[in-house]
Amino acid sequence: CLDFSRGSLSGDLCEDLCVGGLVEYQRCLYYENGKKVMEARWRGNRVILKSKLENFSSYEPLGLLDYQEAGEELSALDVVFYATLEVRNSLGLNGSLSGLWGQNLKLREKSYSRADLGSLWALLQQEEYTFLRVLQDLSPHVARVLGSCGHFYAVEFLSAGHTWDQNLFSMDEASAPRAPGQAAGSGGWSSRLMVHRVALSFMDMVQHFDNDFTHRLHLCDVKPENFGIRKDLTVVAIDVDMAFFEPKMRDILEQNCSSDDDCNFFDCWSRCEPDRRRCSPHRRNTNLQVICEKIFRPWFSPTLLGAKAGLPLQVELQRAVQDCSETDGGADDEGGARRVHQRLLAVLRALLQEEVAPEDRKWTKDETEHVHTALNF
Repeated sequence: CLDFSRGSLSGDLCEDLCVGGLVEYQRCLYYENGKKVMEARWRGNRVILKSKLENFSSYEPLGLLDYQEAGEELSALDVVFYATLEVRNSLGLNGSLSGLWGQNLKLREKSYSRADLGSLWALLQQEEYTFLRVLQDLSPHVARVLGSCGHFYAVEFLSAGHTWDQNLFSMDEASAPRAPGQAAGSGGWSSRLMVHRVALSFMDMVQHFDNDFTHRLHLCDVKPENFGIRKDLTVVAIDVDMAFFEPKMRDILEQNCSSDDDCNFFDCWSRCEPDRRRCSPHRRNTNLQVICEKIFRPWFSPTLLGAKAGLPLQVELQRAVQDCSETDGGADDEGGARRVHQRLLAVLRALLQEEVAPEDRKWTKDETEHVHTALNF
C-alpha cells in the first residue's frame, strides 16, 4: 500500500485494499521462501491472495522502462507485444497467442503507466498467475483470477480436497439442484450422486486438457489438495505450479538416464532409451491414469462403498478404475487410453442414471446382462 500511495504499482484490488478497507485478512495458508498464500475477504467474498515473492522489489523490472522518457506511456499494442513474449516464454509455447488477446484489446484501448507496466511485469513473472490468467477464459477447470494489486493477485476461493479424509472432497458447500424425479423438499442430490457427478467432471477436465488446446496440458502433481469443487460440482485445478504444456513437458522429461527410474518427474513418467542414455521426451503415462490411481481408487474403494460395493455397476466401476490405473496409455498406446476413458465414462454415466432410482432397487439377471453388453465387457 505504501508503494501504491507513491504511484509505484497499481491494480484493480489496490483501492479496496489500501483506501477502502474492503479487503480483510483471514489467515495464512502458506509462507515459505518468500511465497505467500493467504485467505481474505474482498467485499465480503472469500478469496485467496497469492504472490511467489514477498516484495514487489524482488521481481525483475521491465527493462523497457529504462528507455522510457518521463511521462511517456506505452500503447496497448506495445504492452500486448511484450506481454505475449513473456507468456510464451513462461508457458513454453512457440505459437501465436494473438487469439487470447484480441477481445481484451478492444476492451482496453488505452495507454499504460509505469505503475501499470511494473505491476503487470511482476505478475507475468509468476508462472501460476500467467497460466491461470491465460486459461481462465478458455476452460472452466482452472481457478479464476479476480483481481490484483502490484505483485499480489486474488483467485476464487474453493475448498480443496484432503488426502486424510476418505471422502477426499467436501460436498457441504455444493448447491446442486434436485435430481430428476426427486420430490420437492427432499433435498439435493445424494452424496454418492454428487460424487459421481464430480468424477464425471474430472473426466471432462482430462478430455479438455488432452484435446482442446493447441498443445496437450500435463498435470504432474495430482493429489486432492490441488483440486477444488465449485458449487455446481465443476472440478477446478487450483494449484498449477506443476502443470505444463507439451513443448515444456518434453524439455523437462528429456534428461540423461541409466534406468526408467531416472525419467520420473513427479506424476509424469517417461522411459529411458538405453542407446541414447536419454529419457524419451514423450510421456508414457497420462493425466487420466494418475487421476484413477490417486483420486478414483481411494474414492471408489469397497471399504468406502460399504454394502453397495457388491452391486453390479459398483463392481464394474472398481474394475474400470483398476484397469485405468494400470494402463499407461501414453504416446505408445493412445488407442488403449481412449478405450479406458470411454469405458470409465460409460460406467459413471450408468451409475448416475441408477442413482435416481430407489436405493433398495434390486437388479435382475436380465438388467445385469444388459449393463455388461452396453459397457462392452
